[in-house]
Amino acid sequence: MDASLVILAAGLGSRFAGGIKQLEPLGPSGEIIMDYSIYDAMEAGFNKVVFIIRKDIRDAFDKMIGERIKEKIAVEYVYQELDCLPGGFSCPESRVKPWGHGHAVYCCADVVNEPFVVINADDYYGKEAFRNLYLQLEKMHSSDEKPMKLALAGFELKNTLSDFGSVNRGVCEVSGGKLTKISETYNIRRESDGKIHSGNDEDKLLDENSPVSMNMWACPAGFTKMLSDYFTRFLEQHISDDKAEFLLPGAIESMIEAGDLTCDVVNSSDRWFGITYAQDVPIAKQKFKELADKGVYPEKLWG
Repeated sequence: MDASLVILAAGLGSRFAGGIKQLEPLGPSGEIIMDYSIYDAMEAGFNKVVFIIRKDIRDAFDKMIGERIKEKIAVEYVYQELDCLPGGFSCPESRVKPWGHGHAVYCCADVVNEPFVVINADDYYGKEAFRNLYLQLEKMHSSDEKPMKLALAGFELKNTLSDFGSVNRGVCEVSGGKLTKISETYNIRRESDGKIHSGNDEDKLLDENSPVSMNMWACPAGFTKMLSDYFTRFLEQHISDDKAEFLLPGAIESMIEAGDLTCDVVNSSDRWFGITYAQDVPIAKQKFKELADKGVYPEKLWG
């Protein structure tokens, strides 16, 4: 089965000192987080990677990763442009911000015609999630079950925190193994009492074992067509709102509510880490060194 790994990499990384945090060398031989995601995806069975980026960082991507992996796996680039819209719509001149990561996935519809998994560029997910979601894609590919079925990798909240500041997470509600709701929850941090809190003005305690989304979705080939339909509806209502964003979790939740699809939550026990803050860099470097020392990864990933 052909399957693509779609990587959302168009973000500016504003909390990472204004730099391109997705391209920060972290591995023992200068690997970046995406190297490890691609390596794990290839081991699981994926045979194409699609980078969704901005045109102005294409050269940096080629230098840091594209040229390095093109002999190992098929590589495609997609640009998230403001004017990449369904027929009949044009981007208002006042719009300067992209339409959100739901729009980013919409932009790859002409390139991705096979089942795919979409991930963030600056998150390390671990091998288990890629293996589990590839198996989910195989089931989707061999079934014509209706409604459409997706899968989400669910991580334990306690395994997705940063030591250097708060994070935002999609806290999931699950019934019978299926996603029913995602609540975008802000300013999540572990306090001195050891408990996990969220919110600013109205503090809230969270269960550290709650499943959360790290934006790792397994989607069948037909999903981009459904996403296009929902994006069209979004634009009909919000084309004039310069701040409105078409977010992937919200779109999927709307599809679930409408009965257009179901979404299995596939739990992963792997510990997430990333570089939300500049202070996360030395910790991430140490973790990748430890993984190499244990033989989880070779010292030089693409040797």
